[in-house]
Amino acid sequence: MVVDLLHLADSDGAGWGGKTFTTGATAGNVLGLACGREAVVGRRVRERTGSTDTTVAGAGLLAACRAGGVAEIQVLTSLGHSSLAKAASIVGLGQGSVKDVGMGGVGEPWRLDLDAVERELKRADAEGVVSIVVVSAGEVNTGRFATNVLDMPKLRSLADRYGAWIHVDGAFGLFARALPKTDEFLGLHAHVAGLELADSIAADGHKLLNVPYDTGIFLCRDASVLTQVCSNPNAAYLAAPGDTNAILSPLNIGIENSRRFRALPVYAVLLSEGREGIAAMLSRMVLLAREIAAFVRDSEHYDWLPAADASLEDTFVIVLFRARDTALNEVLVDRINATGKMFVSGTTWEGKKAVRIAVGSWRVEVARDAAFVKEVLTAVAEGRGVANRVVSSR
Repeated sequence: MVVDLLHLADSDGAGWGGKTFTTGATAGNVLGLACGREAVVGRRVRERTGSTDTTVAGAGLLAACRAGGVAEIQVLTSLGHSSLAKAASIVGLGQGSVKDVGMGGVGEPWRLDLDAVERELKRADAEGVVSIVVVSAGEVNTGRFATNVLDMPKLRSLADRYGAWIHVDGAFGLFARALPKTDEFLGLHAHVAGLELADSIAADGHKLLNVPYDTGIFLCRDASVLTQVCSNPNAAYLAAPGDTNAILSPLNIGIENSRRFRALPVYAVLLSEGREGIAAMLSRMVLLAREIAAFVRDSEHYDWLPAADASLEDTFVIVLFRARDTALNEVLVDRINATGKMFVSGTTWEGKKAVRIAVGSWRVEVARDAAFVKEVLTAVAEGRGVANRVVSSR
């Protein structure tokens, strides 16, 4: 149902042999890098030895890399989420393996620079380095996307040529694929077009689907890679009844052996709302974010980030901004949150403090909530109705 909602199936309805629920996109990124590691090292081992006996899952990372002549595993991305470095650490690649190949030089650091990706893949292939490319479908500060409609086919071609694995970190941005295909959302659809060409995808259910924490989604095109990574060997007591037509056991397609029924609330939401209801809910979120972004852009008190001349059509559910008054900007997050009327999170952008509004509630009513946010932000900027005491954010 999730694959169908997000239009991720191939034309014949197939394409994602490995599907499981996780604790969230962080766990999904761990699985994505683990599967990518298994696949790219395994390919080198087969090319070098002609054997499939030596795998990362079976022999260990060091032994498999030696067998395949692999000197390094690199992760190429653009403004990757912090959980990506954490995942790289967990699966033994190291945080230093994550390399940024974004288009920062032209003011779009969230965008993958495909020319840089190609150069890295070509260099890596010649030097015994294997690669995983991670596409950020929704950068955490700006909500912007790493690719567009033309990028994913080219990236898929490059990955196939150089034996790389493509993983999508779609924690919240993946759900842009469920928006109505109307003119106001065509730009967003262009940014998430082609994500179905990836080898693995991670997403969160507990964000835009509004199901309880902790609920994540992981998809892997090749089920055999996922089961190779996650299988429970030599555990006869865990064996399921023999049935060649049975679905893959959750024991062998995820990190946890013991888990709660994470699929149930997702199923309930999809059954209750349907494709049209989910699309309408997401539409309200996006339209509210755009109303807030337009207000910030036109305000005398604030600067809309990352660029004041950007198109509102590129706004998904995140609004990034800062106060023009330097002193106010230093305490802006605390001042807004001290009103007790709305909550924002703080971040940094281009080395300076910034404020991040993330719209994600099913209760959104665009006109009502936009007016509310505008009033709070105006009052904070003008010092009206805001306590002088700054509440600690720690």
